[in-house]
Formats: sequence, structure tokens, C-alpha cells
Amino acid sequence: MDSQLYWATGAKGTDEDLAGLVCNQVDNPEECINPCRGDTTGQTWEYRRGFVDGALEQALKQKTL
Repeated sequence: MDSQLYWATGAKGTDEDLAGLVCNQVDNPEECINPCRGDTTGQTWEYRRGFVDGALEQALKQKTL
């Protein structure tokens, strides 16, 4: 919407997030028109995996208390 990226939650996203989650993952990066392709300062799958792993670990700790 007007060049602004949004997450499914409605929160604003960035070109860097798009690069980290989509553009940097495609086989041919030239297919991505994002000017930030190659950038790793936004959200990445590694970051998200770490967030989920941390949340799961915390939930399991609380369950055993």
C-alpha cells in the first residue's frame, strides 16, 4: 500500500525484512526488485527460528515449575 510493507498482523514491515525473509532466499536474486536484496539487517528466518526456540524453551520451563 503506497510502497509500505505490512505484516499479516498489520504492523509495518521494511524492505530489509522483505529481503531477509524472501529476496535473499530465492535461487535467482535478480528476480527480486527489492532494492535491499542482499541486506541482512531486517528480519531473517534465523532470527525468527531463534525467537520461536526461545519462546518454546521458556514455555517448557514454566510448565515444569
